[in-house]
Amino acid sequence: MDIATLPGPAPIRFLDYLLNVILIVAGSIMVVLVFTNVVTHIFNKDIAWTTELCEFLMVWVSFLGGAAAARRGAHMTITEFLDKLEEKGRYKADAVIQIICLIVLGLLMWFGMVIVNANWGNHLTVLGWPMACQYLALPVGAFVSFIFVSYDFRQIIQGVPRLERYGE
Repeated sequence: MDIATLPGPAPIRFLDYLLNVILIVAGSIMVVLVFTNVVTHIFNKDIAWTTELCEFLMVWVSFLGGAAAARRGAHMTITEFLDKLEEKGRYKADAVIQIICLIVLGLLMWFGMVIVNANWGNHLTVLGWPMACQYLALPVGAFVSFIFVSYDFRQIIQGVPRLERYGE
């Protein structure tokens, strides 16, 4: 994927590209580690840290994947009522929805940091890392989503149709 062909201004394109790279690398690591651990089970061995690391990565992939979906407008939506609105009404409805999303994402960032700060003293059992590192996926994922939703909100305000914002 060429960063220059992604839609949006350079900072949004770069963040999208970086996010995709992180998700691909983390997913690849999980596949290799799980496969390796399954193979070692054939020989009645277990690599304990692989399970905990894959769980850690899965949390990060989940929240960052949510941000990637926000960038693409790929979250599940129920649009029966929205699709019946005329163009101007649809823009207003889309703007209100994105404002609500921004409020929710702001709350997730805030309370996510509360959870992170409360868990620096707790540690993962095998890896020994602070649990806060795992919980940090929530505010980071919410922050990246906030950036993408903010950009989409700006496009809505500028009158950019959904098809141009997200493609087909």
